[in-house]
Amino acid sequence: MRYYPVFLDIADKPVVVIGGGTIAEQKIGGLLDAGAKVTIVSPELNETLTELRDAGRLTHIEREYEPGDIAGYELVFVATDSRAENEKVWAEGRERHIWVNAVDDVPNCDFVMPGVIRKGDLTLAISTAGKSPAMARKVREDLETFLTDDDAALLDLAAEIRSETRQRGLEVEGCPRCKRDNLDVWNAALDGIVKKLIREGKRDEAKARFLDLLFSPSGQAVPELS
Repeated sequence: MRYYPVFLDIADKPVVVIGGGTIAEQKIGGLLDAGAKVTIVSPELNETLTELRDAGRLTHIEREYEPGDIAGYELVFVATDSRAENEKVWAEGRERHIWVNAVDDVPNCDFVMPGVIRKGDLTLAISTAGKSPAMARKVREDLETFLTDDDAALLDLAAEIRSETRQRGLEVEGCPRCKRDNLDVWNAALDGIVKKLIREGKRDEAKARFLDLLFSPSGQAVPELS
């Protein structure tokens, strides 16, 4: 495995994109959703990016890239059709110790962008190490048919229970009888019946079953949470 998968918190962090066309637009949508402070360096912007600029969603430097343009940024995305320009930006990134991603140009990348599936706060990322974007897309499309809004709702319920048990100082214990540690118990509690109850709109019943599956295996009293 050449690449180390990671999710970055880029909220309120400065990110620069070189280019103002369709590819830049695709990258900038995700960056803005993640809360990044985006600057574009490009002599022109397409219609969507122009609207975002006019709405104050991003900053536009209206000219071609020049050396020094990436100074002070956390991440750099190069969205042009010029490999020569990609290489210049990547080389400057190396000098300044700034990560650079050149779209569809793996040799001039410090990181590659995965295919992404999102359902609420549940995010899956798929990568082929830059070998085949088409394969990454195919896997993403296959997984999109598997992942549903019910999975996002199940995540929300698990997060709620985790927060409430921590606030009350409750610890989920392992099950000595079935030789499962506490993480195994948590995993078992995310069962199909809980998910089915959520799908049917029976959230209180789903929560009650979830709590029973968490605390009963170790003989703990099942708490009544709000």
